[in-house]
Amino acid sequence: TVVVWADPQIGKVGSRGGTAELLERSASKRDKLKRLLSDRRPAMTVLLDAGDGIEGFESGGNPMFTNDLSLAGQLDLYGTELMEWIKAVYEFSNLTKVACVSSNHAAWRNGKQNLGNPQDDLGLFMHRQVEKLVSTAGMSVSWTYPNDYDESVALDVYGTVVGMVHGNQFSPGGAINWWEKQTFGSQAVTKADVLVTGHYHSFGAGVAGRNPHSGRQRWWLGAPTLDNGSDWFRQTAGRDSDPGVLVFDITEDGFDLGFLTIL
Repeated sequence: TVVVWADPQIGKVGSRGGTAELLERSASKRDKLKRLLSDRRPAMTVLLDAGDGIEGFESGGNPMFTNDLSLAGQLDLYGTELMEWIKAVYEFSNLTKVACVSSNHAAWRNGKQNLGNPQDDLGLFMHRQVEKLVSTAGMSVSWTYPNDYDESVALDVYGTVVGMVHGNQFSPGGAINWWEKQTFGSQAVTKADVLVTGHYHSFGAGVAGRNPHSGRQRWWLGAPTLDNGSDWFRQTAGRDSDPGVLVFDITEDGFDLGFLTIL
């Protein structure tokens, strides 16, 4: 069972509230997830962090007057929440994998200008800290990080390759076209059967041709958000998406559409 934790943007204040409301929402989603995993009892659990774990202060707009946590506070809570989600999926499986990618809100920035390379990402930094804690605790959890200078990642889940990228690399609706170009260029997600993205704060799905490496139909899955609301988008586009957590299963036959759900 694969769980996608996407765009909580910890520290952000919006129409759905602030940190207190985010924590309440996050705990509620974890409770639903535990009930689902208790029923499914998967042989393996996978937690995908699709990015934007923190709101940051240099991501565009004027968030410095709306955030309710400092940067240090955001990172501290991000690590705490990440550990809670790992414990939630680990509880129901003897084997857990975690994968993460860089993202725009967690990037090391000066204004809108990125500094360093994609691995100088505050989200990846927090994963490395939590990984040390998990290792010390003796938990059977493994991590997959993007290669140096890469922003996408892929991992094998019982023979099905799951790829992930945050989503700020392409325009709305452009995930599959981006994936096609990455495949032609032999990039990290070339052999993926499933591509998971975040960034756009709403669920989306599409068929992306057939994988010559596995013979299976490729699927793109866009994950919903956990954040406190993108009010700037609602003001310009007139719509908003409910918060949620994307969950799906992979069997010996590959991606199982029948078990895809949003908590």
